[in-house]
Amino acid sequence: MSTMNRFENTFTRLRAEGRKALIPFFTAGDPALEATVPVMHALVAAGADAIELGVAFSDPMADGPVIQRSSERALARGAGTAYVFDCVRRFRQRDADTPVVLMGYLNPVEIHGAARYAAEAVAAGVDGVLLVDLPPEEAASFQDAFDAAGLALVMLASPTTTDERAAMLCAKAQGYLYYVSYAGVTGADHLDAGVAGQRLAQLRAAARVPVVAGFGIKDAASAAAMAVDADGVVVGSALVAAMAGAASADEAAARAKAFLAPLRKALDANP
Repeated sequence: MSTMNRFENTFTRLRAEGRKALIPFFTAGDPALEATVPVMHALVAAGADAIELGVAFSDPMADGPVIQRSSERALARGAGTAYVFDCVRRFRQRDADTPVVLMGYLNPVEIHGAARYAAEAVAAGVDGVLLVDLPPEEAASFQDAFDAAGLALVMLASPTTTDERAAMLCAKAQGYLYYVSYAGVTGADHLDAGVAGQRLAQLRAAARVPVVAGFGIKDAASAAAMAVDADGVVVGSALVAAMAGAASADEAAARAKAFLAPLRKALDANP
């Protein structure tokens, strides 16, 4: 199945069912190298519609302390690009349908080379890449390389995005458009679903792909509140914190499932 088809199939199904997408994020390689694939499967079993897999980076400036520490732990274990691709490849042995987006930073892609990175990512079963520090105005060469391989470049919009830039993002967006619900780092605690809702409505009216909201969503209540005006929600820091310190891959998977299931229930109760 092609990368675009996984996105399209997933969001088409959700629309037909009148449901919102639940997209969990966690860092590949944390809480253990052997936990990543079991956790991915556990998240899908708990109701995840897509997965954002964090690619550990030494200077994750958009992330708060929870994900920064997670990234540090994963790097210390050797969770590099090859490891991440291998995890997705193994995940695909049992799951051919769930979209997987790699979320990270530009430097590892530049080191690898954009064309080679995209080709290897797609071969592994990756559907999209979200590069936090790649401005859309500077993305043309990466976009070309990703397009050639069939890899979606998932873009970010935020409360500080100008109308002009928002129009460009809505026109270029692939897979889904990720709306950062407030200006700040991941995991902070000042989410205002009402304020974010106005911006989400504008973006959804203009974007050619679904618009999902992330940053600050930490439990069932905040997920349901933010999903009202979005096509889905992304939850990251709270999930990473819930798994931190798990003694085994099985324990990490069980914690992931227990964390995500109430969010799925809340989203389906408030479509």
